[in-house]
Amino acid sequence: MWHSIRQHGLAVVWLRVLAGCGSYVSQPLEVQKARLGPVTPEYEELKSLPEPIEAIPVAVYKFRDQTGQYKPSELGNNWSTAITQGATTILNRVLEESGWFQPIERENISNLLNERKIIRSSREQYNDPSPLPPLLFAGIILEGGIISYEANVLTGGAGIRYFGAGASGQYREDRITVYLRAVSTKNGRILKTVYTTKTLLSQMVDVGLFRYVEFKRLLEAETGFTYNEPTEMAVTAAIEKAVYSLVVEGILDGYWDLKNPADLSSDAIVDYLNEKRENVEIDYLGRKLEKRRDAVHVGVSTGTSIYEGDYPSARPQPLGAITLGARLSEATDLTAQISHFNLLTDNFVDGNYTAGDLSLVVRLLPYDRFTPYFSLGGGAIFEHRNDLEDIDPSRWIGKVNASLGGEYMVSPKFGVQVSGMYNYLFSDELDGLDRGLLNDVYWGGQIGFKYYFNLLGKKEKDPNEGQVPDLPDLENP
Repeated sequence: MWHSIRQHGLAVVWLRVLAGCGSYVSQPLEVQKARLGPVTPEYEELKSLPEPIEAIPVAVYKFRDQTGQYKPSELGNNWSTAITQGATTILNRVLEESGWFQPIERENISNLLNERKIIRSSREQYNDPSPLPPLLFAGIILEGGIISYEANVLTGGAGIRYFGAGASGQYREDRITVYLRAVSTKNGRILKTVYTTKTLLSQMVDVGLFRYVEFKRLLEAETGFTYNEPTEMAVTAAIEKAVYSLVVEGILDGYWDLKNPADLSSDAIVDYLNEKRENVEIDYLGRKLEKRRDAVHVGVSTGTSIYEGDYPSARPQPLGAITLGARLSEATDLTAQISHFNLLTDNFVDGNYTAGDLSLVVRLLPYDRFTPYFSLGGGAIFEHRNDLEDIDPSRWIGKVNASLGGEYMVSPKFGVQVSGMYNYLFSDELDGLDRGLLNDVYWGGQIGFKYYFNLLGKKEKDPNEGQVPDLPDLENP
């Protein structure tokens, strides 16, 4: 009894420590005073831009949420908007902070005009003949908006529970997209359009204990935390990135000039060009589309095979296989495999077999270092008479096969894979007994290695090559 109480006491202390750490890290313990707004990494990029020869007057009439999205809710309708409705204010601040633009008030220009009328009326009343200076006009109008908010782009989690104690974690990733375009007020020409995206991360972690310590004594404890990235900060970061991109693109296209022409090779512009090149090889989830496998592969594997048929008491037996495959696309292979294995049960089945299969392999994440995959195919199984070299051609049975597994690329040439297989025969006579509605089956698992190479030994051309347009010579601006 004392041993049990000691164990549960340690568990309670552990949970209290976790709870204390969680409160200290993620929960506010006192009222906080107002402070300046936080700075995003994109703001640092914006401030790193080189100086312009002159700030450009720009007008923003309306830069708003065009998604019409409401906050997702599991409890019913929620009429709160998912995106801030003050994006115009955010954009005006970002333009000012960039140093490249001089924003002019246009969102509430009616208020400005009314105030100017009041000033003129007052001056007339007091016989003040001095006129008001004219309003500034903009050579460029900035248009666009927040055009997309995608909820639950990625979701997932993991958890474990044993004997009343457990922990779990969940995450969710949303995405917003911002478009920004510069329009010339002289002729209405759209000078440049850029767009950026930003993900929003939400996380939840919880730990709990629920256990009877003794009769009528229940111990229950839990702790955890959640984190939701603020939508307003994500919108700010996306707009800052859009303004940063617009400035650099305008410099490269000659729409606005640098104060120092040598700054064309500055870190801010070089980093943007490098990011633009790399962006061609990145998918919408932010994963780099890197080719990890060559056109042809050979592999060896070992594992176990288990008979399932009309006789009971099947035993796992060793299996070996050799594989040769050719790539059809980045996600699919055509694979031929020859395998040798035993099938064994107590007193009834004991045989050596060789099987040949042709399968279509589909990778779910072909550009990742680790990818799950599945395969479907067909083939035949041959039974040996007495030894490994003596195959009885009259004893063959057709079959279909399916497998599910995962592959991890240790290097660009070598991969390790683990899989489970299932083979359904077209006959019920593998074990010499035809009984029941289903035919004989054998299944099992394999672990093996693959070596990838090009059949001609030549480096394949990158299909993404040349998709980025020619860029300025940064060494000789």
